[in-house]
Amino acid sequence: MRLNRRHFLHLSAVGSGALVLGPGFWKKAYAAPALPGPSPYGAISGSPDAQGVRLPAGFASRIIARTGEVVPGTGYTWHGSPDGGACFATGDGGWVYTSNSELPLGGGASAVRFDGGGTMVSAYRILGNTVSNCAGGPTPWNTWLSCEEWDGGHVWECDPYNSSQGVRRKALGTFAHEAVAVDPEGRRLYLTEDRSNGRFYRFTPSSWPSLESGTLEAARISGDALAGTATLSWHKVSASVPAWLQLSALWTSAFDGGEGCWYDSGVVYFTTKGDNRVWAHTPATGKLEIIYDDGLHPDSPLTGVDNVTVSRSGDLYVAEDGGDLQICIITPDRVVAPFLQLEGHAGSEITGPAFSPDGRRLYFSSQRGTNGRGVTFEVTGPFR
Repeated sequence: MRLNRRHFLHLSAVGSGALVLGPGFWKKAYAAPALPGPSPYGAISGSPDAQGVRLPAGFASRIIARTGEVVPGTGYTWHGSPDGGACFATGDGGWVYTSNSELPLGGGASAVRFDGGGTMVSAYRILGNTVSNCAGGPTPWNTWLSCEEWDGGHVWECDPYNSSQGVRRKALGTFAHEAVAVDPEGRRLYLTEDRSNGRFYRFTPSSWPSLESGTLEAARISGDALAGTATLSWHKVSASVPAWLQLSALWTSAFDGGEGCWYDSGVVYFTTKGDNRVWAHTPATGKLEIIYDDGLHPDSPLTGVDNVTVSRSGDLYVAEDGGDLQICIITPDRVVAPFLQLEGHAGSEITGPAFSPDGRRLYFSSQRGTNGRGVTFEVTGPFR
């Protein structure tokens, strides 16, 4: 895959300028983890809409794709087990939403293109013949990194704008990849591993922004992340086998079921499902803190933490795998509250939350839907 370096430099400049608009509260002196409280959008409705989604007043949903059915307005049949996703702006005012397929055979990823008015105009395959593509992450140079979740899994770099086949990036490690986030300031990538003894990784490219080669490291925690005294140090590991199988793992820390990972405004957010925590790492200082732990508040609405994304207002949107099938928000005031809930989707999980480039539309999927077939949604409304 060839990168347009001029385009990348432009995107980097735009991205760097946007950093100052982010939630600076995460960089302040230590604050306690988030508490349950009222949502800035008010309570979600008592009854689901026609699509089975409970939403706050003023919001609406539509279904954009179903597993095994042709995406409306296109000739493309949507994939099974839709999982991680992201949005990419197009030059005509529209955007593309990418979606992984966590099927154990075939896997891969697909994309839906929208025009400036939100009408679906095409859909196509951007990766195929891979295994259990779970989450991933977007890059500042507008590629989609699709992660395979199995012990021999890799990260594949995909072109979201064209029907294509991704490029395997072996240097990013061989393990049960979950998600990846790119830090354009520090010029590094951060990766989660979905195993109970998984590690939290960072990757430093040999020649930014190429992902063909570089240094892979795993993190070691010093201090107490709940008490606000923790920092991370990094230890080089081989990219050919999972870190926990290497001797160097003695110098790294286990994270219980790494899930979603997202970079915003100088902070890397990631989740661990084994202990239902949301973490925040500030690469510039090495600081690590736990900004949510459901064990602290038994009445909290957020359980089964999974994929995560950040809105333009700095709110974290965290999808649930299980729980009561909600997407919850954690606000800059460190309040956690439900934003939406699916009904009639028992046994499924919510995956792939992502905002359109203008921040006015939220996409996500129910991986197994109401009958074992995935459903992909769009929510519109007065996002702050």
